[in-house]
Amino acid sequence: MTSLYSVMKRSILWLMILVLAFSCKQKLTGNPRVLIETAFGEIDIELYAQKAPVTVTAFLSYIDSGWYKRAGFYRVLHNDNQPSNAPKSYLVQGGIWKSNYKLASSVKGIPHESTRQTGILHKEGIISLARAEPGTAGTEFFICMDNEPGLDFGGENVADRKGYAAFGRVVSGMDIVRKVYEQKERNQYFDPPIIIFNIKRK
Repeated sequence: MTSLYSVMKRSILWLMILVLAFSCKQKLTGNPRVLIETAFGEIDIELYAQKAPVTVTAFLSYIDSGWYKRAGFYRVLHNDNQPSNAPKSYLVQGGIWKSNYKLASSVKGIPHESTRQTGILHKEGIISLARAEPGTAGTEFFICMDNEPGLDFGGENVADRKGYAAFGRVVSGMDIVRKVYEQKERNQYFDPPIIIFNIKRK
């Protein structure tokens, strides 16, 4: 019974996200702003609601639900921690995967809005959703440290060539992102993770 209730609850949440994305576009006029609060300072993010409505609506619903309280940046990719014979990415990844794995793994995937659809390319400061297969992205996100065409639709960094779903950009606080990027790591994971106190609407 508990399992059935959980499935129904997730299905209702996902249905609400889709309804908001497709029937309430008037509420997503302009570009909403959110703040990522860390011990190093705040990162101000502008979300491209008109270009990536499904992704932005889902991300805002996680924020409004309070899921990112005591979240964290936990993964980093730079030149020294990736195979030399493979395409490289430069980014910091965050979310609730380490702090609340049960919740993160229960979130139904968001339909994939590729860069071919949105026109939002992976350039320095762009925020995008992490995923396995297309349509599996949820609460986890990353911020690009450089221009990353390999993460766009057709790019060589993703085996299926469908890229990732970019949905916003850092408008202030890229210096904070760089401080996060420079922290101690082991095998691509920050040691310890950098705490995100909260992500909230601005």
